[in-house]
Amino acid sequence: NKIAVAAGALVAGAMAAVEADRVHSLPQMENFTRYDVFSGHIPIEGTGKNYHYMFVGSQGDPTNDPLVVWFNGGPGCSSMIGFAQELGPYKMDDDDPAFLFNPYSWNNFSNQLYIESPAGVGFSNCSTQEECNFDDNTSAEDNYQVLLSWLSEEYFGEYANHDLFISGESYAGIYVPYVTRLLHNHNQNPDHEFKFNLKGWMVGD
Repeated sequence: NKIAVAAGALVAGAMAAVEADRVHSLPQMENFTRYDVFSGHIPIEGTGKNYHYMFVGSQGDPTNDPLVVWFNGGPGCSSMIGFAQELGPYKMDDDDPAFLFNPYSWNNFSNQLYIESPAGVGFSNCSTQEECNFDDNTSAEDNYQVLLSWLSEEYFGEYANHDLFISGESYAGIYVPYVTRLLHNHNQNPDHEFKFNLKGWMVGD
């Protein structure tokens, strides 16, 4: 059956693309064998923008624990600050360049998805300076598109049914409710077969 073969090839290609994003280790951290770590880019269709994500699987029950999305603020602050100095499994203090085990990491009880937003921040990139221009609405639309792609079968569809929480700090007090509104509106549209399993949002400073 040519259709089945083609479908199988597409699935295999998607799995290979995601596997290429796997992170096996980082300096001063353990080899990541106890939980999954991925780092890569999600393109925004029809643009030259590519959003960097970093995923850190739960140390607890990754197949059932919630998916918590994290944004740092600024605007212009990399969400890698959240990973490296705040919420990740290892962190460095302001006055110490060494990574130390973080017993309070959020991945003790959740799967973490860090998104560097807007395009042009951190490892997120855009093809032209004009495309790097943003406002609260355009960055929210991009973040919505990133999550829609990330949770698709092309990337990490196995997390699509997990409880979803959107979180962040500082100017993410704008990012978070703006994108959460778009996720909610998406779910209210009867034409959308896929629904985000949205459970809530959190912001702090």
